Amino acid sequence: MATTYEQLSKQHPCFAKGGMGQTGRIHLPTSPTCNIECSFCDRKINKYEKRPGVSATVISPEETIEVIRRSLELCPELTVAGIAGPGDTLASDFALQSFRLIGKQYPKLFKCMSTNGLLLPERAEEIIEVGIDSLTVTVNAVDPKIEAQLNRGILYHGVHIKGEEAAKILIENQLKGIRLIADAGITVKVNTVLVPRINGEHIGEIAKAVKEAGAKIYNIIPLIPQHDLKDEPAPDCKDLFKARLQAEKYIDVFRHCQRCRADAIGVPGKKDVSEQVYQRKLQIEETFSHG
Repeated sequence: MATTYEQLSKQHPCFAKGGMGQTGRIHLPTSPTCNIECSFCDRKINKYEKRPGVSATVISPEETIEVIRRSLELCPELTVAGIAGPGDTLASDFALQSFRLIGKQYPKLFKCMSTNGLLLPERAEEIIEVGIDSLTVTVNAVDPKIEAQLNRGILYHGVHIKGEEAAKILIENQLKGIRLIADAGITVKVNTVLVPRINGEHIGEIAKAVKEAGAKIYNIIPLIPQHDLKDEPAPDCKDLFKARLQAEKYIDVFRHCQRCRADAIGVPGKKDVSEQVYQRKLQIEETFSHG
């Protein structure tokens, strides 16, 4: 039986209503590659930046089991095993391979995956078969003209496509994929990166479209100015409040996002054990010698 939205709202920190709750999540950085070129995304491997798209390391599907074991020892509050990067989870097979192993070894953990949605329609059956409990899709626009300002292009079946043509394909695939996943009974959350001067007046349209496609909850993430959008102003409190007002006319809005790293482990805003878990692996890598 599929995990319900109500169950997730009690056990998944990214679905909690009225606060962040007391439950934790582990993000497993198994997906190194991406297939779209977001203008605000700067994927990096480091230990210090506190934002999406960053991880201290990348691990193999087989390593996820040991990482979860050690994480549960340090943080028994963990209820969710998630994969959100540092690249896209469907751009390679590693995330789905990891979830198959997790389902066998840790069946009580909720399995949560994030994706840009480009390959979602064609990989929906695999996602359903693996038993994902919740899926997050990042949808930054439902108008190709706006999306083209936020995403320079896509790599789609080996072809590099740019501009509005790329944006149109991405949006169509995102909405189609959300419908397929939602129709299977899997809870879908949508993230949108808020760039006030580009999609600030477009949030209501996005929220309406993804709700009609089957999404249950909507999360607005303030832009961190970097990469191609380094000169864009970050949203202030008024921008965020206005965007949430637009969205909540159509869909439940999540208000406690911590903009987690792709290797975050712990209870958001309260407890983080990621450095303790990954430190041993990093030390081994840094001292390894072929001599």
